[in-house]
Amino acid sequence: MNSEILVCIICPKACILNIEMENEKIISILGNKCKRGVDYAEKELTNPERALSSTVLIKGGVLPLLPVRSSKALPKDSLIKVMEVIDKTEVVAPVKIGDIIVKNVSNLGVDIIASRSMRKVI
Repeated sequence: MNSEILVCIICPKACILNIEMENEKIISILGNKCKRGVDYAEKELTNPERALSSTVLIKGGVLPLLPVRSSKALPKDSLIKVMEVIDKTEVVAPVKIGDIIVKNVSNLGVDIIASRSMRKVI
């Protein structure tokens, strides 16, 4: 049996979670002050996800880079692959906040969307 310690990041309480595991299966979770801590620990240890924010090059915009983000959390182990796609992406101004920049990135069912509008330089 082994143990893991996580700090729950779901709410400001920042509970210290003590997780006992055996053969990569969770046996117990202690230290949470609400059920959300249990859910967080289970997800973090079995299928961690992260929201992604970055920038892409934009031609003809008032700035050289356009901030973008994932439309929802991505599997943590896919972040490098997704960043490789983002790094090769270039858009042309104008762009509106929420526009899809990369649809279904790496076939993960997640879009990369514009985090702000960018007008075209006249």
